[in-house]
Amino acid sequence: MTGNRLDVDPDTVARDLVALVLTVVELLRQLMERQALRRVDSGELTEEQVEKIGTTLMMLEERMAELREQHGLRPEDLNLDLGPLGSLLPRD
Repeated sequence: MTGNRLDVDPDTVARDLVALVLTVVELLRQLMERQALRRVDSGELTEEQVEKIGTTLMMLEERMAELREQHGLRPEDLNLDLGPLGSLLPRD
């Protein structure tokens, strides 16, 4: 946005929409990963379940990296600044 004008360049809008969608997916991926780690640490999963979760999370992370690369996005492009609340995603 420049002044009071909204930037409606189709390429910019499309990239921003992809970034927003990938941000939501990345947030959900990280939440799932944390929940899985809690379950692993609790000892309530079988070795097979732990292996399956690990493989699934690795595949998901790889796919996210592919999607970011396809759309020219860096991991930090998916971390929205929420002002006084800080960033949306934890900084690793």
